[in-house]
Amino acid sequence: MPITPRDREILRLAVPAFGALVAEPLFLLADYAIVGHGLGTTAVGALGVAGTVLTTLVNLCVFLAYGTTASVARQTGAGNHARAMRSGVDGIWLALGIGVALIAVFWPLAPAVVELFGANAGQSAQAVTYLRISLLGTPGMLVVLAGTGVLRGLQDTLTPLVVAVGSFALNAALNGWFVLVLDWGIAGSAWGTVLAQTLGAAVYLVVVARGALRLGTSLLPGAAGLKEAGAAGFALLIRTVCLRVVLLAATVIATRMGEAELAAYAIATQVWTLLAFALDAIAIAGQAITGRSLGAGDVTTTRDATRRMTQWGLWSGSVLGLLVIAARPVLPGVFDADPAVTELLLALLWPVAVFQPICGIVFVLDGVLIGAGDQRYLAWAGVWTTLAYLPAALFASGFGVVALWCALGVWMIARLITLARRAAGTAWLITGA
Repeated sequence: MPITPRDREILRLAVPAFGALVAEPLFLLADYAIVGHGLGTTAVGALGVAGTVLTTLVNLCVFLAYGTTASVARQTGAGNHARAMRSGVDGIWLALGIGVALIAVFWPLAPAVVELFGANAGQSAQAVTYLRISLLGTPGMLVVLAGTGVLRGLQDTLTPLVVAVGSFALNAALNGWFVLVLDWGIAGSAWGTVLAQTLGAAVYLVVVARGALRLGTSLLPGAAGLKEAGAAGFALLIRTVCLRVVLLAATVIATRMGEAELAAYAIATQVWTLLAFALDAIAIAGQAITGRSLGAGDVTTTRDATRRMTQWGLWSGSVLGLLVIAARPVLPGVFDADPAVTELLLALLWPVAVFQPICGIVFVLDGVLIGAGDQRYLAWAGVWTTLAYLPAALFASGFGVVALWCALGVWMIARLITLARRAAGTAWLITGA
């Protein structure tokens, strides 16, 4: 297909965003390798438990990036650069406040939260240690989310890529030093994460502070801006919670099916997650472009960009689906799956591949509506699509893990219907600042 100026703009935003998205899982694998090499299986299990808790908390706060991207991009498109930076400053203050609140709430609850996972005594003790230390880095983690949203709203996805690669490389280096050289145990891995995330947050604070001072924007929080960011964030939080409910329900059902079923489902989920990172990069471009063009009052550009990005999502999903089919015979060996798991995984990879084109369109339209500031609709759509998924998942539970994955396909189709109907209308095309 010929590359148009619109395509070049999409790629300029999407390619660095993709790099930043895949940096995190790649460097997390390095953390697991260091802990496993230096501390053994018990510590790896503890890292898995504590890491799941932290990842859940941070993922629930992803609205800090999405909401800030939309508000900053809209003000930028409207030419209100000082107000755009004002939105960014307020978003960062909100991130700091939530980060401090998470420390206050989960520090005393850490033993009880870890106990929910049913780990043995050795794993639980180390998981509590890791979780409590890592909680000190949550303000930095959330500031990174908000700061990333500010720069994406300013149409800059390259700087977040540089910061992400630098932070995660530093994280791996510090973990290696603290765990393998200084012999700090699992606490060393936690401190490496805290320091790397905090330094990454410091970079964003400097970048945003310089931009704010250049435009004469106060660095103090604004009550109105915090209220607006909180309202938008609450709606996006509902959307995110609905996503987590679906994924959690699927995992619980797969767990009850049996050990081989759970292992095959877990591997298929990892493959699907990696593919989602690639598709989400286009959605991030959608957030930035949509917010800016609507802020500028340009509905025609918004429509044209949405149409083009939807095509990119469909084509990208189709290519990824074909790649899954091509890699299907070798993927079980990559994960060293036993014969029972291999048989189930080979069957699961078919629906994983088939649903990729739908995923591509869904991710793009989700990003477009986030960029438009249509968070309230997305929250309600999340509730309705989750309600559509749960009965399908319960019905599928009696027919095996492949049927369970097809229930996820029902969920994606429900999301496609709700998002496509909204995008086809005009209610979300609100222009101006």
